Amino acid sequence: MSAPYCWDTHIHLEQYGERADALVRESAAAGVEAIVAVSMDLASCERTAALAAAHPGVVRPAYGFHPEQPLPDDAALDRLFDWMERLAARGERFAVGEVGLPYYTRTEAEHSGSAFDEGPYVRLLERFVAFAARRNLAIALHAVYEDAHKALDVLEKHGARRAHFHWFKGDAEAVRRIVRLGAMVSFTPDCLYDDETRSLLRAFPLSAMLTETDGPWPFEGPYEGRATHPAMTRDVVAAIAEAHGIAPEEAAAALRRNAERLYGDS
Repeated sequence: MSAPYCWDTHIHLEQYGERADALVRESAAAGVEAIVAVSMDLASCERTAALAAAHPGVVRPAYGFHPEQPLPDDAALDRLFDWMERLAARGERFAVGEVGLPYYTRTEAEHSGSAFDEGPYVRLLERFVAFAARRNLAIALHAVYEDAHKALDVLEKHGARRAHFHWFKGDAEAVRRIVRLGAMVSFTPDCLYDDETRSLLRAFPLSAMLTETDGPWPFEGPYEGRATHPAMTRDVVAAIAEAHGIAPEEAAAALRRNAERLYGDS
């Protein structure tokens, strides 16, 4: 087995179905120390919980509701929060995620001339952030471009600092606000070929960075036609090391410390 080298801090592990358990074992053999498995809704949360129970310490669960989908009714959301409350009451540790704002759904509606009410999504994000802040839980955010500022407003309002902007895309002011808050951002394998993402590698201090895949989301460039695997985070470590002018081993150690600091008790 390779020595521990990196974390995949954002992956939809339960979406790999029967392949998920083997993926965890393969990742460990490749030096991936831990995986933060995020969820889409209550049923997804329950599948994630089962994977975390099967791989304790390696699969770190995160529970929430992904914003790029229609919102369920209030009763369904109450069931999700009640389920999370019961876990917290039993002393189980987990993160909150994936939660955030529906940037792509909203902009697609706007471009097509359709009406879109973002208000209910903002209120749901407030509820998740308040839940996480009360319990000092890490929170994994889907909040890109101008939505990063909206999410930062909510985090600052509730004093939530254990925040992770996954696959971050945003302007220089959002970068400054994230660093000032003490939050973190993660980078996927697209930093090897996407110019916008590559430029962001140099915008953040190493102390604010994490590695992720967002699997099973597929990648292009050198990954064209390949199934997304947590071991790809090793390539992200190398890209971050190059951008910051340090050895890959030094970058790996710092990135692992960051992940442990944010998700170590999840």
